[in-house]
Amino acid sequence: MVFLLRRLAFYVAALFVAITLNFFIPRLMPGDPSARIIASFQGRLNEAQVEAIRKSYGLTGSLWEQYVTYLGSVARLDFGISTVQFPEPTASLLFYGATWTLVLVGIAIFFAFIIGSMMGIHAAWNRGRFFDSVFTPINVMLNAFTPAVVALLLFYAFSLQLKWFPLGRAHDPSLMPGFDLQFIGSVLYHATLPVLSIFLVSFGGWHLGMRNVMINLLNEDFVILARAKGLSDRRVRYRYVARNAILPQITSLALSVGFLLGGALVTEQVFNYPGLGKFTFTAIQSRDFSFIQGQLLLLTMSVLVANLLSDIANVILDPRLRKG
Repeated sequence: MVFLLRRLAFYVAALFVAITLNFFIPRLMPGDPSARIIASFQGRLNEAQVEAIRKSYGLTGSLWEQYVTYLGSVARLDFGISTVQFPEPTASLLFYGATWTLVLVGIAIFFAFIIGSMMGIHAAWNRGRFFDSVFTPINVMLNAFTPAVVALLLFYAFSLQLKWFPLGRAHDPSLMPGFDLQFIGSVLYHATLPVLSIFLVSFGGWHLGMRNVMINLLNEDFVILARAKGLSDRRVRYRYVARNAILPQITSLALSVGFLLGGALVTEQVFNYPGLGKFTFTAIQSRDFSFIQGQLLLLTMSVLVANLLSDIANVILDPRLRKG
């Protein structure tokens, strides 16, 4: 419990630092988010209207007053107003984009972690044999590909040439969103290639990581003792070796959240998928600082929450941490 409280305090401090940097960095850059909106009216605004627009973006008062106002807005999950889709609140755009990104990244992470880890366990237990000799080099090769290359290859082959999958969107535009089989089927159909592109560049890493850790553990004393006691291979493999080898994998899973979300940015752009990546790309092009700030803060919070969950999982799986 002390371990978790110490880690929780660290993550709270890290989140506070991220919020502070997220406030000051855009203000050190030339210009401000309201300038684009004010310029679009071509001088037809009076002084009171200009001040109202600047106030809506939290740009009035001293820097300290702006900072305090910003902290209060973050606590209310109010990230301001988008300049690209003015006057749409940034929070609603983030929620919409995050929902679709979670569909992609969530499905891809789940299958990549499970399949990659199971393949790593089998390859390590049968190292040097057919399965290990064939699939380990293939996964090394796949792990070297970038999300952009895989996404473009899949899009070109299966969407442009074979026309097996749609060119974009998250679902059929003629369907109304809802929890019915037709809509869910359309969502899964449109997400197949984006999910597959993220899966292909990530599951090889779980395979290689699990295989390498397990190989290092196979000659440990507790494994030799388990075999000497006459325990079955299945029990030694999963209860003794894999259970210990999975701990670094869980930590790596939490650390990879930021990388996978970054990969989703490229993938969503290639497949015209309406997730955080596509919205962020548009926001960068249009200098929508409110959305960029909100997205960076959301990404930071996601990584911190993922790391906290990995700490909890490690405490559950590793009795040494509970005793400590």
